Amino acid sequence: MSKDEQDPVSIVLVHGAFVDGSGWQAVHNLLTDRGFEVLVVQHPTITLADDVAATSRVIAMASNAVVLVGHSYGGAVITEAGDDPRISSLVYLAAFVPDAGESLAALSEKPLAPGETTAPLLPPQDGFLMVDPARFSEAFAADVDPDVTRFMAAAQVPWGLEAVTTPIRRVAWRTRPVHYLVASDDRMIPPSAQRHMASRAGASVLEIASSHAIMLSHPVEVADFIEAAARSASPSA
Repeated sequence: MSKDEQDPVSIVLVHGAFVDGSGWQAVHNLLTDRGFEVLVVQHPTITLADDVAATSRVIAMASNAVVLVGHSYGGAVITEAGDDPRISSLVYLAAFVPDAGESLAALSEKPLAPGETTAPLLPPQDGFLMVDPARFSEAFAADVDPDVTRFMAAAQVPWGLEAVTTPIRRVAWRTRPVHYLVASDDRMIPPSAQRHMASRAGASVLEIASSHAIMLSHPVEVADFIEAAARSASPSA
């Protein structure tokens, strides 16, 4: 991409629950081809503290000020990890945007709008949550190739209850520019909740008709959204 005399920025991608960083491949490749340094966090989704620490280590590896991107549960991670002087802006993709003292468990208890559904999670087992494999495709990635979603359902990464129930302490979106991409067909995080959290954070918002797996079903639109955030960033490092 043409830098247009703008200071360079790096992009750090933070995945959500039940998946790993491989879901970013298409977005990573698009942004890399456009000239960005793009780093991908592989965090275990067992505890929020460990996931924030893993993200902070990757931020420290970046060559430039960072646009920090989180999908789903990754929104909670970047809300904490984004409280770092190297972060120039935050990008939330169909993501949780918790405030201080809020856990994701508390956010998930908010009332639904008409026609919305809750995520089809199985009862906790050994301290972890999983999506019902029989309903994974329809809930998580209804607009993704069925062969891909069948594998995703079988290869789920268990989500630790400690990550779900730990309240947020640091709230980076209060001091950084915020961008939010709403997935209007999401059946994991209700679109009404996404809109509310984006509005509360003062985010610039774009909405597209997508499932929760927005980076898989709409990689070009996601890459465009992240690039726009990067172009508008005012690097602080």
